[in-house]
Amino acid sequence: MSLTALQSTVFFRKILSHFPQDISLAFAYGSGVFRQSGSSQSHIGNNMLDFVFAVDDPLSWHKINMQKNKKHYSVLRFMGPKQITNIQNNYGAGVYYNTLVPCESQTIKYGVVSTKTLIEDLVHWKTLYIAGRLHKPVKILIQNENGKLQAALVKNLKSAVTAAFLMLPESFTEEELYIQIAAISYSGDFRMIIGEDRSKILNIVKANMPHFQKLYSTILQDSSQAVYKQHQGKIEIDKSPEGQFAQLMSLPRTLQQQITYLVDPPGKNRDVEEILLQVSQDPDCGLIVQQGILPIVKSSSLTQSVKGIITAGLIKTVSYSMKKLHKMWRGWRRKSS
Repeated sequence: MSLTALQSTVFFRKILSHFPQDISLAFAYGSGVFRQSGSSQSHIGNNMLDFVFAVDDPLSWHKINMQKNKKHYSVLRFMGPKQITNIQNNYGAGVYYNTLVPCESQTIKYGVVSTKTLIEDLVHWKTLYIAGRLHKPVKILIQNENGKLQAALVKNLKSAVTAAFLMLPESFTEEELYIQIAAISYSGDFRMIIGEDRSKILNIVKANMPHFQKLYSTILQDSSQAVYKQHQGKIEIDKSPEGQFAQLMSLPRTLQQQITYLVDPPGKNRDVEEILLQVSQDPDCGLIVQQGILPIVKSSSLTQSVKGIITAGLIKTVSYSMKKLHKMWRGWRRKSS
């Protein structure tokens, strides 16, 4: 079912009406919302729809949601909303997913995250789990006037551009930039080996260039370290040690810490600024940044996936995994045909 923009807005509102309304940010993402190159499937109706709901008070939200939508939860529902909230906040990437949920004649998956946890991830890249999803185009359905959240959303996009600049050469195309940005949240993700179509990143970018441009064009135009030749689709950046040092200093805290851990030998205890100054002069600066991203994504993707087995239950986990493997198989067949 391919819908017009107005129809899809009405459709998504119908889905949201099934849930408690105390949501600070709600967005839909993934192949059910944005088409991918090489896919014969079209938007809503063929793929499971993925949502994330950020809520200020997860305990209250789960309590109401369990009254309205008890069957969405696995056997963990018998533990009550307090334990559900504890599992959400204290394990994995701070997200609680209910998957393979029937809603409005569709199958949906939705993750619940506290607004505080989301802001920390957007600003500091603590897990890059939701922050990474928001590097790519999503359909924002609800966004309240929380100033900290709005600032964090912008900071996350700027950080993605900065990290990509450090990993790219002096001159590159706009498409190459977006491929590098989209790749950030997949770096180190074991699912790219086991359960995802490995051409996924390229497919996402090629089919959604206008959406990426909408997200990033203003940031590129305002960047003091980039020359954005918008009409040519090309970008030139400052790759001098001074330019790279400024970029390294503006990276999210967790990534800076990972870079420090990689470069600083045990026992020296140098400060972060000194280490980043050293990295800025290293010919392998971009590779070091990439290696710093890997453990952040690897850790959160693995722990969140293990957590998902528990929160979804065995039957849904097997069903969901089989769908993922089927998508990966289709991707391989398309490339070999």
